[in-house]
Amino acid sequence: MISVGTDLGLKAKDFKSDQEVRWCPGCGDYAILAAVQSFMPELNIPRENIVFISGIGCSSRFPYYMNTYGMHSIHGRAPAIATGLSTSREDLSVWVITGDGDSLSIGGNHLIHALRRNVNLKILLFNNRIYGLTKGQYSPTSEVGKITKSTPMGSLDHPFNPVSLALGAEATFVARTMDSDRKHLTSVLRAAADHKGTALIEIYQNCPIFNDGAFDVLKDSDESQAWIVPLEHGAPLRFGTEGDSKAVVRNADGSLTVEENVAEGDPRIVTHDAHTDDPTYAFALSRISQVDRRYAPMGVFRSVERPVYDEAMSAQLAAATEQATASGAGFDDAALDKLLHGNDTWTVA
Repeated sequence: MISVGTDLGLKAKDFKSDQEVRWCPGCGDYAILAAVQSFMPELNIPRENIVFISGIGCSSRFPYYMNTYGMHSIHGRAPAIATGLSTSREDLSVWVITGDGDSLSIGGNHLIHALRRNVNLKILLFNNRIYGLTKGQYSPTSEVGKITKSTPMGSLDHPFNPVSLALGAEATFVARTMDSDRKHLTSVLRAAADHKGTALIEIYQNCPIFNDGAFDVLKDSDESQAWIVPLEHGAPLRFGTEGDSKAVVRNADGSLTVEENVAEGDPRIVTHDAHTDDPTYAFALSRISQVDRRYAPMGVFRSVERPVYDEAMSAQLAAATEQATASGAGFDDAALDKLLHGNDTWTVA
C-alpha cells in the first residue's frame, strides 16, 4: 500500500466532492460510497495520488462523488484503462468501480486478464444481480428463471459466481461483503488496500427499483446468522442460530457442503485458510453459494502473494535501459523510431 510518513490529517469530508449524489432513494450505492469515503483517510495517501476509474452503470458514477482524481470510462473497459495507469504510475493508488453487468458481460475479458496478471489494482464489483441503469434487464448474475423486461418468461442463462470467476483466473485476493454491513465492508477494504496486486471485492448491493430484496435473507437480523458463513482465517467454519448449529464440512470427493447439527470437534469441519497457495479450496468454498444462493460466505476467500505485474514490468524496463546504456546504444529518438518501425516496413501510397 502506498503511504507517506507523516499523518496528513485527512477526514471523510475531504473525500466528498461538490457533486450532488444522484442514485435512486434506498440504493445500496449510497452506503458503499459513505464507507469508502470514511475509509480513505486510513490510507494516509494524498488525494492527488488516488484514482477511481469506472465503466458504465449506476455504480460507475462513483468517481464524480470522490474528491480524488478519477475517470468515468467506457463500458467494461475500466480494468484495461486502470492497468495502463497503474503500470505507468506506481505512485498512484488505483481503484476500479464496476457492476455485475459492466464487468461480467462486455467487460468480462478485461476483468479476468487484470486478475491473472496481478496488476496493482483494487476492484470493487457491485453485484445487484440486475441491469439497473438500463432499467431492469437480467444480468450475468441473475438467477435462472429470473423474470425481467428482457426475459418475460424467465432467464435461461446459468449465472456467473463472481468469486468463483475471480478464483478461476487465479486472482491473488478475493473477498465478498455487503453494502449494509459498514463494519465488515470497511474491514475488507482495509485488507484489500494492504494487498500487493489485484484485489477483487464482490459487494452485494441492493437495487430497490429493479431487484429489491435480492439479499433480504442476508440482511435480516433474525435470519442472517443461518445463511452467512463468516470467513476468518484460522477459524472453524461454524455458524447458525442458537440451537441450529451449522458447519462447512469436507466431503470424501473434496467438495464442501453445509450440514446442520454438526457436533463440536467433528473432523470434517473445515478450518478457513485464506493463505493456501492452491486456489482449489477457496473455489470449493465459493461454490457453496451455487448449491443454495441464500448461503453466502462473507470475508476474504483468498489472499496470497505473487509477483506483481507493475513491478515485473518496471524491472524489465530497468534491465533494458541498463543493457542499452552498457552497449552505448542509448535511447534517443532514432532508437525509438527504429523500435517502432522495425526492419520490415512499407509505405502506403
